[in-house]
Amino acid sequence: MDNLQEKFNRLKEYLKSLGSVAVAFSGGVDSTFLLKAAHDVLGNRVIAVTARSCTFPKRELDETVRFCAKEKIRHIIVDSNELEMEGFRKNPVNRCYLCKKNLFSKIIKIAAENGIKNIAEGSNTDDVGDYRPGMTAVRELNVKSPLMEAGLSKEDIRALSKDIGLPTWNKPSFACLSSRFVYGETISREKLAMVDRAEQLLIDLKFSQVRVRIHNNLARIEVSPEEFERLLKNRERIVSEFKKYGFLYVTMDLTGYRTGSMNETLSLLGEKE
Repeated sequence: MDNLQEKFNRLKEYLKSLGSVAVAFSGGVDSTFLLKAAHDVLGNRVIAVTARSCTFPKRELDETVRFCAKEKIRHIIVDSNELEMEGFRKNPVNRCYLCKKNLFSKIIKIAAENGIKNIAEGSNTDDVGDYRPGMTAVRELNVKSPLMEAGLSKEDIRALSKDIGLPTWNKPSFACLSSRFVYGETISREKLAMVDRAEQLLIDLKFSQVRVRIHNNLARIEVSPEEFERLLKNRERIVSEFKKYGFLYVTMDLTGYRTGSMNETLSLLGEKE
């Protein structure tokens, strides 16, 4: 615990050194903790910026609005429009780079308009090592990663979030809906909506951590192995509803939920950043 408190103190000192900051706020575990810490340290010299997009479910956007209203943090919502970006629809292996470069460029402009000196995002030490092309955009645009600077892991962030009373301390991990598509498969508004509705159904059925990966007209469901049996018990309803959404085939991934499972295809593609 002492080591954890040391990291927390290091984070607050780092945030204080920034003077003012615009936080890229998705409402997830990491960005919520970062925003709360930044606001506690810097007060009204902090703004939150959230992207409104068809790759970001409305339930997540609504959570960001409620949190900022409760904490009295100035909140700016910017339209992201990823599907209009050149190359994005084709879902290349550097898709996340294209998206982050676009979003952070917009946040930089918003920050300048509001007299804010720095931009910050919520990557932590667990994000080192996996394939994350978005981090290239972070480096190129000099976006700060305070949680990483403080040496905080996901487990640390959840523990500290619980300690300071944040409702997100045990929130399931989330990534934008584009991450559900196999690289090279065209991303469309219609297919994003299919994935969103499918995951919402599983959330409504109280599954703790879910992903619905899309492979053309096939849905590959990822839940934790502990919830396999319950998934099978709800099989008929899930299949029926998924087919209404537009899926032709509905499958369960026997490996279970894991982050970045689409990155497993990179070795087949022979491409990496």
